[in-house]
Amino acid sequence: MRKRLAALLMGLVLLLPGVARADEPKAINFQFTDVDGKEVRLSDFKGKWVLVNFWAPWCPLCWVEVPTLNELNKRKDFVVIGVGLDYGPDINIVKDTASRHGLDFYAVVAGGARRNPDSPFRQVGPVDFYPTSYVYDPNGEIVMFIPGQVRMNKVVSFVGSWKGNKATEVVESKPAAAAAPVNPIKEVTYSAPVSKSDPSVAPNSAAKPTVKKKTTTY
Repeated sequence: MRKRLAALLMGLVLLLPGVARADEPKAINFQFTDVDGKEVRLSDFKGKWVLVNFWAPWCPLCWVEVPTLNELNKRKDFVVIGVGLDYGPDINIVKDTASRHGLDFYAVVAGGARRNPDSPFRQVGPVDFYPTSYVYDPNGEIVMFIPGQVRMNKVVSFVGSWKGNKATEVVESKPAAAAAPVNPIKEVTYSAPVSKSDPSVAPNSAAKPTVKKKTTTY
């Protein structure tokens, strides 16, 4: 009787959402609704690379990378989703800004404010400044974290050399002349920001397993 009870309790523990197992995926199947009311799910793009780009209407640096993101979205093996954040109470600002700056992405999402508990960024990862991007591999795992502008050569090089490994690359957007040498950075959990946390962003420990992984920087 005791053995059966212990087995039952162990099964219940493994089913709890807050308990992460080593063989569980690090990413979750995000689900957004774009500015046209269409649902966008990570599971819809199995077999493709997915880049989720977070921007704000008042961010001038965000528009510098638009041509690069548009080119990536034209690739048959790539999908780019733009998520506008911190735009105030008028949701139409996201759609108008995307049109004005020529965002030719698969989808544009109005994500509200980062302080909102239901903001889409909480399904992906920390957004401490703009722009910030995450890249999912064809298996649906986050393999690149890009704090800053997306560089075509970095993304294409990574995609070309990808062999399905689990490590996540952190790509710093610096000019070639000022680029830092290759150095490993400390291990972090998926739910913790790489850089200093924005006090306005509350952690979402229930949505993200705390599986540790190594990240490297260029």
